[in-house]
Amino acid sequence: MDWSKWIRQLHRWLSIIFTVTVIANFVAMALGEPPAWVVYSPLLPLFLLLFSGLYMFVLPYAAKRRGEQASERIGPA
Repeated sequence: MDWSKWIRQLHRWLSIIFTVTVIANFVAMALGEPPAWVVYSPLLPLFLLLFSGLYMFVLPYAAKRRGEQASERIGPA
């Protein structure tokens, strides 16, 4: 599995983990005052989602730029 596919799979699993932690947060709040670790538990997957999402956002632009650089080295047709 190449790097891009690995990041996409990680991003999918992180989204599931983030969703579960947010749901758990709402359930804990409905039952009373939740402990701080429950309140802040969605933050780690959220930040990891940010970085993996930004990586996937930049991929097409980086690929396009690499393609342009490769065609410049080869020269005009």
